[in-house]
Amino acid sequence: MIRAARMTGLFYLGMAITGVLGFLVIRPRLFAAGDPGATLAHLVGNESLARAGVAVEMLMVLTQALTATWFYRLFRTVNATTASGIAAFGLVNAVIGLGSAVFLATAVEVASAPAGDAPATVHLMYLLSGNLWGVGAMFFGLWLIPMGFCVLHSGWMPRPLGWTLIGGGVGYLLGAFIVYLAPEAQVVAEILAAPAHLGEFWMVGYLLARGVRRNAPQEGRTPGSPPRKG
Repeated sequence: MIRAARMTGLFYLGMAITGVLGFLVIRPRLFAAGDPGATLAHLVGNESLARAGVAVEMLMVLTQALTATWFYRLFRTVNATTASGIAAFGLVNAVIGLGSAVFLATAVEVASAPAGDAPATVHLMYLLSGNLWGVGAMFFGLWLIPMGFCVLHSGWMPRPLGWTLIGGGVGYLLGAFIVYLAPEAQVVAEILAAPAHLGEFWMVGYLLARGVRRNAPQEGRTPGSPPRKG
């Protein structure tokens, strides 16, 4: 169980690293919001970085899928239905990332061999990629909720971590709608997402550092049995 937990944490860490690289490092250097000409110029002048961005997006898809699969493996004996929810919502996120990678790859190709209104096309590809992740954020919130329930029911990890994941998942889900329903309230969405980020880093750190509690049984409880004491 400890080995399985640490493998899950390793994949989760990989997902976090590729996410930060893709969204906070590479994308801001290429995409100029509201300026299609500048976006095209950035892609043409930084083709290697743009191609690296596609590769990073693909790695994020891969690590997301592996993380979802290993979470199911870790928690399936705690509650198969809830563990399946983690896997299902996580795999939906992987599919969303796959679509985003396709749009980014298309933008790179158009920038390499411009045809028609290349600036508008490249800019549109980046907008589609960003909105795929924006709309898909609701599934990212949804996968944290069953993850939190599994933490609470298994007794393998601190109960506050479970509640943080559930609260963060709900906040992330609400924030995904707020971004589109009330764009001027972006800061509210960011505040609602803060517990989700805290819960994720806490989960990654706990999985890598401890795996599961040392006194936890080698297998989870069977569905329907009473929760273990912490």
